[in-house]
Parts: sequence; structure tokens; C-alpha cells
Amino acid sequence: MRPRSGPTVEHRVLAARLRILRERAGVSLQAASAALGAHPATVRRIERAETGLDPYQVRVLLERYAVSDAEAEPIMAGIAAANLPGWWHAWRDAMDPWQQEVIGIESSAALVRTWHPALVPELLRTPAYEEALCRSLSADPRARLDRHLELLAERQRRLEDRGAALWALFPAAALHTRVGGPAVMAGQRAALEEAAHRQHLTVQVMPLDFPPHPLTGVPPLHLLRVPAPEIGDRAVLETAGARVDIIDEPAAVMGYRIRLDGACAAAPHPGSPLPEGSWSAGDP
Repeated sequence: MRPRSGPTVEHRVLAARLRILRERAGVSLQAASAALGAHPATVRRIERAETGLDPYQVRVLLERYAVSDAEAEPIMAGIAAANLPGWWHAWRDAMDPWQQEVIGIESSAALVRTWHPALVPELLRTPAYEEALCRSLSADPRARLDRHLELLAERQRRLEDRGAALWALFPAAALHTRVGGPAVMAGQRAALEEAAHRQHLTVQVMPLDFPPHPLTGVPPLHLLRVPAPEIGDRAVLETAGARVDIIDEPAAVMGYRIRLDGACAAAPHPGSPLPEGSWSAGDP
């Protein structure tokens, strides 16, 4: 069973290394599971980071793969850290399972690229904007909403503290959709204008009068890049009905990256003034 808080990147890296070592040794899932006295699904779950890493099982597998002591030692030494819950574990009560999966990757991503077709992207939202949006779209109790806002603030803080790059693209329609009232929108706009000048942030807004682009009609999309060769890029697609697809197949991820690149190339250059919105703090 997958840990409730989702695997950390350290866990994913060790799990991927075990798969790579098995394949390098030419050992099948059946042969590896026989060494453990377990079902092949057990080895598959280990390699997918869907279960905690048991030191005994890992040692048996490494011996079956004829891994040298020099190569096995850092793997064994990293098990304890890999099994630790991620920082987001403390907010698991305010998260859906897919969010635990995504934040587990996002927490170590060196680059996060995001597109939203109608709203300000989540990682750029002010607390007031996010609260107003949640209140209009859900009936969550106040306690869960507060926890959600805490989690978003922590995600934003950690992204900035580690110097990860955030590249956000969204349409000017987001500046015309009143979320929470004029004061909230004015505060969100001010935050976006400030964000556009920060070192690790890139903000692009597609004007209303621009022609269709490669992401026209595409639901919210996020591309996550982790600086670990064992972990490929992920594409996260939020589709209708609160369904979320986490895509790791390289060709599919590349397809979304190409579309995002095309949309960014079609948008005004980063640093361009924000288009005028239809709401201001002085509106009634």
C-alpha cells in the first residue's frame, strides 16, 4: 500500500534504482519475487514506490542482482531517510490522494510550469483569492479551508526558499473573472505585478484579443521537472469532474511540453505589463 502522504522523491529515486539494477542484471519480476518468497506484485510495488522500503527485502534484492558492496552501500544507507514522511504529511487531512502525489514531486522540482485556462494559477494566488475561490466552488468546513490555505502558503514558501523556477501562463480572462470582489482582485493583481519582477518567477498573460494558441481549450496543466536522472518529468492534467491525470510516459509528457512551449511563444514576452482587468478596488 502506498504511504498515506505519498512517496518522497528520495523514496522514488531508490525505488527507480532498484528497478534499473534488476533490469541491468537481467532478472525478471518473477525471479526477483522468488528471492523474496513473495508475489511478483510485491517487487512491482517496491519499484513503483507504492510501499515502504524494507531493509531486509532491499538487501535480498541487491544480492540477487549481484550488486557490489560499493554500489549497494549508499542504497542501504538511504532507506531510513527515504521512508520518512514528506513535509506535506502534516496536511494530509486537507489533501486528496492525487494532491499528495503531485506535491510529493513538486516539493523537489527545480522547475514548475503551469497553465490555467480561466483563473490565476494556484501557486501565484493570494490567500484572499484562494479563500474566495474555495468558498465559491466548495462547501468545505472552515477548518479544512484553513488547512488548505496553510498548505498553499507552505508550498509557495518552500518553492521560493529553494530557488525553484515557476513559469506561469494564463489568459487575461482570469483578470476579468471577479473572485471574491474588487478588493480581492486588486490585491491579486498587485501580487502578480510584484511576482513578475522576482528572480525565479516568469509570468505570461495571454491577451483577450489574441488568436487561438496550442493550449486553447486545454484544462489546467502542470509540468514538473525534478533534478534526478531516475525521475522523469511529470505532466499533471486536471480534467472535468475533478479528475486528475498524472502522466509520466515520456512521449506524452513531451507532447504537452511542446504545446506549452508553443503557447508561451505566442504570448507577450515575460515582463510585459499586465492587461487591464474589469475590476478595481474602487468598483462598487
